[in-house]
Parts: sequence; C-alpha cells; structure tokens
Amino acid sequence: MHRGRESKIRAATRVSSDLVSATIAMMMEASYTCDSCGEEIVIPIDLSAGFNQEYVEDCPVCCRANVIHVKFDDDEAFVSDQAE
Repeated sequence: MHRGRESKIRAATRVSSDLVSATIAMMMEASYTCDSCGEEIVIPIDLSAGFNQEYVEDCPVCCRANVIHVKFDDDEAFVSDQAE
C-alpha cells in the first residue's frame, strides 16, 4: 500500500511541475517609454490574458498613470502607451 501512495505523490508532483513550466512559458517581458518622464519601463506580459490587452499602470519612476496597449502578432508583442 505504501508504494502505491508514493507513486501517486510522484505523479502529482510531475503534473505540478509541468503546470509551472507551462505558466512560465506563457510569461514574457516588454518595455515602453513613459510619456511623462521618458523612462523606459519593463513590464511583464501575460500571454494567457489574450491577444489584445489594455490596462492602466502607474509609472514606477514618476507615478503618472499610463494606458498600456498590448497586441500580439505571431510570436511578437507590440506594446504602446499613452498618458491617462
């Protein structure tokens, strides 16, 4: 009985590791230049959030709000921003 439990735990660990690898593969980084202060800001891009994304993010340098637009074309992400 004990061996059966170990194999189930190992299988669950394998599935969990595969899920983590898939999640990491779905993340990437991109950058934009803040319209207010001119700093280049690196942001994480979550591929699982869709091919067209729009959200508001405060610049970590000047704290001004930027509307971030992310569009995907094949394997490439295009990021643009505008002041809110």
